[in-house]
Amino acid sequence: MTDPVPSGPEADAEFITALQDKVVSTAPSSQWRDVWHQFRRHKGAMFGGAFLMFVTLGVLFGPYIWTIDAQALDIRNRDMRPIWVALWDSTAKTGWHRPLGTDNLGRDILATIIAGGRVSMAVGWAAMLLALVIGTLVGVLSGYFRRLDFWLMRFTDLVLSLPILPLVLLAVTLFRQPLTSTFGGPEAGMFVLIVGVIGLTNWMPTARIVRGDILALKEREFILAARSIGTSSGAIIRRHLLPNVISPVVVSATLGLATAIITESALSFLGVGFPSDFPTWGKLLSDAVPRMQDYPERVMLPGVMISLTVLSVNYLGDGLRDALDPRIRGR
Repeated sequence: MTDPVPSGPEADAEFITALQDKVVSTAPSSQWRDVWHQFRRHKGAMFGGAFLMFVTLGVLFGPYIWTIDAQALDIRNRDMRPIWVALWDSTAKTGWHRPLGTDNLGRDILATIIAGGRVSMAVGWAAMLLALVIGTLVGVLSGYFRRLDFWLMRFTDLVLSLPILPLVLLAVTLFRQPLTSTFGGPEAGMFVLIVGVIGLTNWMPTARIVRGDILALKEREFILAARSIGTSSGAIIRRHLLPNVISPVVVSATLGLATAIITESALSFLGVGFPSDFPTWGKLLSDAVPRMQDYPERVMLPGVMISLTVLSVNYLGDGLRDALDPRIRGR
């Protein structure tokens, strides 16, 4: 015989209590909180973001803290070594007032690195933004409008097939003097020229990434619904498509920043960038090469700054890709 099923108010109360969820419900987390949680777990990305912020703030506010003029000549204190060289070479000329030493003209190396970093980072950010705008525009137009897709993508393939460095060198050689005359100085003219050349030769990866995402998004239900109620193409692109391609655009921006810094340093190292008396990291590296056996730190310091900055940007992009991609978030 089976036991009789209990009945009555007490049994009903026990039955209701057993069905209740014992886990305390919490408020659902937001998407950006999940992104930050995933990004924080990527140690390389955290290092990259912190170092990039340190370099950016250092080149912006460094001249207000280290007030020595980067162009000031001090022949009496030329060829000073960094202070740590005195640890193994007691005969080296060092001083705490020149912690990183001076070059063959007596210019303070710390001041020139700060000034050079300001130029290199400004070129990198400006060229990255230009390439981002062009690449996003081409990618959206190519992915959304079918009649433009073939021509824009063939033009993108054509630009990708060009040798970028010889093209950049040719453009700098041809347009150096006209832009210098137009903007009233070699520094401003070369800044506009280098930013334009780097931006116009690095937008293609962004365009291909954005095009692929637009092709997938424009067939989704919310886009079809927007079309069915008569929403214009411009409104669909602004309200629905662009907000959904922010993630790949942000990742592409970090990689574009690293490419722009490397390209500017290469141009300055080859002597076709800014004027010889205008410091950049690539120019400092080029000036230190002839005497690198006697003063190896003059090559190492700008080289390390370029390498660490580019490495930090790459780590930052890797972390943002993992955090912003919902398919791999949480792994």
